[in-house]
Amino acid sequence: MTAETKKQKHVGRWVAVGIVGVIVLALLAAVGWYFLRINPSVQQIEPIETAFPQESLRPAADEGDSQPVNVLLLGSDSRAEDGSLLTDLGDRADTILVAHIPPDRETVQIMSIMRDSWVDIPGHGYAKVNSALAFGGVPLMVQTVEGLIDQRIDHVAVIDFDGFEGLTEALGGVTVDNDLAFSYHGYDYPQGEITLEGEEALIYVRARYPFSDGDYQRVYNQRAFLRGMMSQLMTRENLTNPNRMADIFATVSPHIATSDTFDIGAVVSLASQMSGISNSNIQTFTMPTLGTGMEGSQSVVYVNEEGLAEVQAAFDEESMTSFSPAPER
Repeated sequence: MTAETKKQKHVGRWVAVGIVGVIVLALLAAVGWYFLRINPSVQQIEPIETAFPQESLRPAADEGDSQPVNVLLLGSDSRAEDGSLLTDLGDRADTILVAHIPPDRETVQIMSIMRDSWVDIPGHGYAKVNSALAFGGVPLMVQTVEGLIDQRIDHVAVIDFDGFEGLTEALGGVTVDNDLAFSYHGYDYPQGEITLEGEEALIYVRARYPFSDGDYQRVYNQRAFLRGMMSQLMTRENLTNPNRMADIFATVSPHIATSDTFDIGAVVSLASQMSGISNSNIQTFTMPTLGTGMEGSQSVVYVNEEGLAEVQAAFDEESMTSFSPAPER
């Protein structure tokens, strides 16, 4: 090898190192810009300072690299007078959802828990599941739900439904496959595929009085909305556009409270793992029930224990690509 050839290779190496260095610096700058861009929004998220029960009261943590992720979503129909999403949450939270993401990250299952479900609340006996919030706040609700699904809850988020108005506008509307035609508060919702935005979307997810089965249809509609919203959020147009994602995050952040486990790093990591999930792989269903009845003066929803055991077994699998929830009607 001649001295000139050695010199050329030496120069080539430094050019390559220089290119790599510029790329790394550019990526670091982009990441830094992105976090600076969303930091004001992060500061608007209300922290749930105590979200989980004592460790001794929880299911054992799974071991291994690939684990399911369970997110407990609580929907609040209003914000307390002091501006907090957490004050008097037991009186305002009327939507309970568990988003289950299996270890293979190929599907998402969103299970609604009827707020009047008659369940065993640790330390309080049988009561409506929503009572857990009044009895012991978010930690007792987490403990109660962990007992139902026989798995740990990894993250908790409380969502103020008012945030849906701005979110649907930021997304340019959310397309929903509406199961049942109805009219409410001046809006008509025909059966089939409809696009919702602003106040129209908020009324859609809140409506229960137009239906003979009340909360059953409402939670069905809420899941249809969430399925459409997730499909819209996870488009390539959104996921590859940091500005757009930052704008969407800024819209919704004032309307949510989260556990400290659900920080921006966890959200970004989970979103990247789920980026390949299509709308057809987002399944929604209600925790199996046996219908309604009376407990004293209370109208309640009875849990189908056999059906729940099937859900628990499915949640324990590595993959749920073949999972088919039982018909709800």
